Amino acid sequence: MKLLRYLFICILPVCITAQNIVIVDSLNNEPIPFATISFGNGLGNFADDDGMFTFSAKKYTDIDSLYISAMGYTEKAIAIDPVPEKVRLRQEVSQLSEVVVSAPKEGKFKTRKRKATTHSDIFACWLPTVESEVAVLFKRTDGKPTQIARLLLPINAETQYKSKGKGAFPTLFRIQFYENKGGLPGMQIGYEEVVFSIPAEADKVFDLNVAEKSIFIPENGLFASLQVLGYTNKAGRLAQTKKYREVKTPRGVQKISTSFRPLLPFTKETPTQKTYVRRIFFNNKKWQVFDKTYNKNSKLIQTGHRNYNMGAIFKVYEN
Repeated sequence: MKLLRYLFICILPVCITAQNIVIVDSLNNEPIPFATISFGNGLGNFADDDGMFTFSAKKYTDIDSLYISAMGYTEKAIAIDPVPEKVRLRQEVSQLSEVVVSAPKEGKFKTRKRKATTHSDIFACWLPTVESEVAVLFKRTDGKPTQIARLLLPINAETQYKSKGKGAFPTLFRIQFYENKGGLPGMQIGYEEVVFSIPAEADKVFDLNVAEKSIFIPENGLFASLQVLGYTNKAGRLAQTKKYREVKTPRGVQKISTSFRPLLPFTKETPTQKTYVRRIFFNNKKWQVFDKTYNKNSKLIQTGHRNYNMGAIFKVYEN
């Protein structure tokens, strides 16, 4: 009995300070999976598959508001005093640019490949965090209707540098698509988001089949972005794990983003290519080319590893 009483006392503060928030569509009350929750201070997190996010007042003592957004919905700001049990987002179709082709194309096509570039040097890799998104440009082949059938994602599972405390696989990622606006990622294209997991045994290049998504490249190209959502639980669903660690500094305790595995190998083999990155909870989600203007102190930039060379398998149609 004493042990049970002790456990109850330990658990009670967590129950009081942590609460589940469900994010749903305001019209049909359906959960919105993987909605983005920004804390308004450059940090944030994601809802899980069921649109649920666990907010802990103890973990986020400096937060008084949440900003919640999802593809096709108007962003909504909410106060956390009191913490709401449900947040309804209103559909906003105008946020999305047009889908170029919404139905599968028929007819003759040729298969073409854009090779992915990878390596095993962990010191020349991008560290995926929940705040970062990496985008690369894809263009049509020979100006003809071009479908992305498979995406070839360079990864580094650190098989040569296994160490403790790095977190367990599999890891959940998502792919999103953006219009090419003068060489920069523009508005999000209304293709269905591609959410998938990369298992621990995967290494070098992860082959992602997206043929059923009917992703056709517009005449001026499109950007495909890669974003980590977090580790999965035993059921393969997004785990509500801690995405930041607290570090004591002379300026006080600072929250530092946790990096996830696998890492993303950046290369210097494609100097004419440009990779774009952004912090989705900071700087108004502004995209920036990954060069000295982004961060001149970055070791990747200093050593010339400026590009994430995502590859693809294309279906190129005759007309």
